Amino acid sequence: MSSSEWGRVDEAGTVWVRVADGEREVGSYPGATPEEALAYFGRKYDELAGQITLLEQRVRTTDLAAKDALASIAKLHETLAQAHAVGDLGALAGRLAALVTLVEERKGTQDAARAKAREEARSRKEAIVSEAETLATSTSWKASGDRLRALLDDWKAAPRLDRKTDDALWKRFSAARNAFDRARRHHFANLDAQRDEVKQVKERIVREAEALQDSTDWGATAGAYRDLMTRWKAAGRAGKADEERLWQAFRAAQDRFFAARNATFSQRDAEQRENLAAKEGIAAEAEALLPVTDLAAAKAALRGLQERWESIGHVPRDARPTVEGRLRRVEDAVRDAEEAQWRRSNPEARARAEATVAQLQASIAKLEADAQRAEAAGNAKKAADARAGLEARQAWLVEAEKALAEFTG
Repeated sequence: MSSSEWGRVDEAGTVWVRVADGEREVGSYPGATPEEALAYFGRKYDELAGQITLLEQRVRTTDLAAKDALASIAKLHETLAQAHAVGDLGALAGRLAALVTLVEERKGTQDAARAKAREEARSRKEAIVSEAETLATSTSWKASGDRLRALLDDWKAAPRLDRKTDDALWKRFSAARNAFDRARRHHFANLDAQRDEVKQVKERIVREAEALQDSTDWGATAGAYRDLMTRWKAAGRAGKADEERLWQAFRAAQDRFFAARNATFSQRDAEQRENLAAKEGIAAEAEALLPVTDLAAAKAALRGLQERWESIGHVPRDARPTVEGRLRRVEDAVRDAEEAQWRRSNPEARARAEATVAQLQASIAKLEADAQRAEAAGNAKKAADARAGLEARQAWLVEAEKALAEFTG
């Protein structure tokens, strides 16, 4: 009889393997020595251990599905239970048990990952559907249409869910897209009708604009064109081709009128600049009359200048206050000189002025005498009152003498 750590060969040549609860017959190897028989069944053990090692590597290094791994482990368990091999079969069973634990742990992780992926896919598709339902009522036709097409691509790229959930979400998504498409078709159908109405309105505006293009009633016609522009903007937009054609016609009529007006205004501005130069010359001649020393000559010269002034047309509006102000100051000076001369030649006014001076002089003399008497009598209060009245009348006398001097100047 021959034996090893994990097996033996009995006298009859039968090979036995030691297991946890004793030993088990594994077979015989006729014509071989006990050592050769043990070596043969030892190699069978190594083959089985190699299969387990290979499965361990696949489980640890590949994405082998848990159910496939468990099926392979179960098959190896069956093989191990009936294995015709000599070796530490318990160790192999332990490795398979550890592998089952690893696979089940991985299965739990994979199940959680798949559940998470399903939830993410569901959330993704619900977000797609929710956004599509929001866009279904949008009137941003171009942007929303493009976005719905992008959402359809996102839907196709997203993982499939269970049939019931996927079908329900798709039904909502499809309904949102269809609602948007119906609204868009309805909008553009109405838009075509509206654009045709706008076209007719703008054709009338163009006809009115063309009827005004040769008008020379500059102010009223410019206002009419402003009104036409307001109506044009309020009318909305026609179709692109009609809008461009009608706008070019409207603008051509408007440009023709304003070009003619601008040419007229340019000519008028040139004439007004010439008029300004002429009036500035007259203003300079008028200013040379100042100060007025010979009233009659100044009045005669001013009348001639005024007649020349009136014969000249308008000047630029911004220059008008300045140049007219220059002539007006000369006119005012001549008028003031005339009034002063009249006052000097008025005997009644001169008499009143002389009487005022005489009256004040008499009053001053009286107050002076009163003050002197009061001072001599030692009446300080009465003297002070007289001096105060005296000062006031002396000031009045200065003004009265100036007024009288105007009659003798």
